[in-house]
Amino acid sequence: MQIRLGYELIYQCGGWTPMILLLHVHPSRAPDLAVADTMVTDPPVPLSHYQDGFGNRCTRLLAPSGRIRISADALISDPGVPEPVVPDARQHGVDTLPEETLVFLLGSRYCDTDRLSELAWARFGHIAPGWRRVQAICDFLRAPAARRPRHSTSGVGCAAISHTSP
Repeated sequence: MQIRLGYELIYQCGGWTPMILLLHVHPSRAPDLAVADTMVTDPPVPLSHYQDGFGNRCTRLLAPSGRIRISADALISDPGVPEPVVPDARQHGVDTLPEETLVFLLGSRYCDTDRLSELAWARFGHIAPGWRRVQAICDFLRAPAARRPRHSTSGVGCAAISHTSP
């Protein structure tokens, strides 16, 4: 199957504003792109690219004062095979995880992790750890935003639930 993906972001900048954008398909899936995820800016500005420590392709730019539109329109091929269901998958304690995985548990400056943790424990803490809890979180995140409770600063879009139980 082919999936069309893209975005249109419009910013109003009060002055020249440096930006780092992580909006590209992960390099591991780049060979599956039928139409490249080429970033376009209006007005045009120079773009530079680098790969971060997680393997993401990052774009750096200096946005001018005023309005800037950043967009892309791409097409990716995917076999459409569902992820395997493993209902007996268990949750491992943070103390047993390999050290190279711990960086993925760090909080994000884009999320209010204290509030997100409170929301996560309130909504999912009663569900048995493991597959059932992960599935409940995924179902919640996939639900239309209109069905989600309103939490203006909860960071619901950030799936970084890496807290020990209270």
